[in-house]
Order: sequence, then structure tokens, then C-alpha cells
Amino acid sequence: MMQAPVIVMNTQTKRDTGRKAQLSNVKAAKTVADIIRTCLGPQSMLKMLLDPMGGIVLTNDGNAILRECEVSHPAAKSMIELARTQDEEVGDGTTSVIILAGEILACTVPFLERQFHPIVIISAFKRAL
Repeated sequence: MMQAPVIVMNTQTKRDTGRKAQLSNVKAAKTVADIIRTCLGPQSMLKMLLDPMGGIVLTNDGNAILRECEVSHPAAKSMIELARTQDEEVGDGTTSVIILAGEILACTVPFLERQFHPIVIISAFKRAL
């Protein structure tokens, strides 16, 4: 007879639910967008990255920066996946799409704080398009 596997989880982990989790997701996504924001435009700044081999890379390519980022937050991972999808489908615009997504999410914060349901917020954005 086989026994069920024992899963040991960290007891110190903090789990957010409800509005707190939604606001945390928006904050994480906005942080990724803020990292990339300075790479856009005529006065874009270079980022100094340390590659896995220990070398230093200077770039202002948003996709290259996001490829090197290691994040653990699910919303931040979704933003990076959004950039990868944009690059695969179109081949350009990764920086723009991340900044746009970050700003759209930032616009939702006042509505979330006023207890609007996320489906209502999404419907309003769809209607506005």
C-alpha cells in the first residue's frame, strides 16, 4: 500500500486574499513597468545587467532586460510573459506593451480601493475601447 507524499511548506509564508492581493498584483506589475519605463524614448537610459556567466551587459532593450530578470511574484511573471508573447508574435514593442499594461493596471487602483468588482472595471475598459 502506497502512502501519500508528505509536502513540507514554509510556515512563514504570508498569503494575501481579496483586495489586498489585487492591489499587491497591481503593485508588482507596476514595478516591472517602472523598471522598463526608462528604456523608452529618445532619452532612454542604458541598464547594466550581470549575465549568468558573470559578464556585464549594457542595454536599453526592454525584452533583453526582462529576459534577465528573475521574479517570483505571479503578476510580475505575467508581465514578463506578456513581453515574451509580444516579441514572438510581432517581434517589436515589448517595452511599449509593458508600460501600457502597467499604466492600465495603475488606473484600476482607485476603483479597487472604492470596492469596485474587477469584472466591472474590465467591462469599463472594454467599453472604452
